[in-house]
Amino acid sequence: MKNLSTVLSALAFIGVVILFGMHFSGKYGNPKAASLVASGSTVPAKIAYVNIDTLEAHYEYLKNKKEEFAKRQETMQAELQGAAEKMQNDYAELQRKAQAGSLSQSEGQAAQKRLEQMQQSLETRRQALTEQLVKEQDVFNKDLQKRIDSFLTDYNKTKNYDYILSYTSSGSIMFANKQLDISQDVIKGMNELAKKMDDPTKKK
Repeated sequence: MKNLSTVLSALAFIGVVILFGMHFSGKYGNPKAASLVASGSTVPAKIAYVNIDTLEAHYEYLKNKKEEFAKRQETMQAELQGAAEKMQNDYAELQRKAQAGSLSQSEGQAAQKRLEQMQQSLETRRQALTEQLVKEQDVFNKDLQKRIDSFLTDYNKTKNYDYILSYTSSGSIMFANKQLDISQDVIKGMNELAKKMDDPTKKK
């Protein structure tokens, strides 16, 4: 159960790593960007940043996927909880019979073996569900990366940023000039791309 929660909690940070350091540009607006001169160069570099907290809150594809995985987790937890309760009830019944003296030695041994098999089956099922969820997350990560790459290919045609930084309220960047924030620009473009990719009639 703990593993399932750990896997799903990672979804909250999808996009942070894959957006960090990527080059953005495009036709979705005209956000301002900072400039700096790289070491050994006289050409100023264009810099902007994406607020990851804002992206996660408003990128519909990611929001929907997080909700979908949360529902999957609830279903898996319910299944495992039901199996655990069944095993607990059988164990309680076994104890009751043993205390009442209505359980023979052979019956007790058979019941104990059955409970051990139920416990092993529960653990096997828990591992299988966890592995399944991990695989689905990996597929999702690859699909998300594909969507971002598709968006950036178009977005980079005109903007030509040299650096795009990721910013979070709990990150290592202690201050960020809001004039350099292109989050809304990126979110708008990513949402438009998501609708286009999810609508077969609009795919190229």
